[in-house]
Amino acid sequence: MEVLVPIDGSECSFRALDFAIDFARRFEASLHVVHVSDSETDATDEILDRARERLDEAGVPDEPEVSTDVDLSFRPAERVGKDILALVEERGYDHVVMGHHGSGAVDRMMLGSAAHTVVEEETVAVTIVP
Repeated sequence: MEVLVPIDGSECSFRALDFAIDFARRFEASLHVVHVSDSETDATDEILDRARERLDEAGVPDEPEVSTDVDLSFRPAERVGKDILALVEERGYDHVVMGHHGSGAVDRMMLGSAAHTVVEEETVAVTIVP
């Protein structure tokens, strides 16, 4: 089983990473961590370093990556969700584990939700960690 864990630097995304590490151990799955962004910055490096540290501590062999191939025609969170779905399709992931900020309906309507976009597609099993 191949598990994708998109992270955005938020605490809930790192809770999702911790959950995914345990999930991967229990089900003998491969784990892959990705940060979706339209550009690489110092903040991106900090997010990847933090993820790398957690993976190293857990003894999980993965090198987090940045995906900068985002479609800018969508709302910010929706385009991240679409990029995650594109990675699922391209690489054949079986499961996605991701965090969700628990934004209200107004925030979701204005900005969208990457987690909501991924869940709505129903193309892959998704675990949402609050």
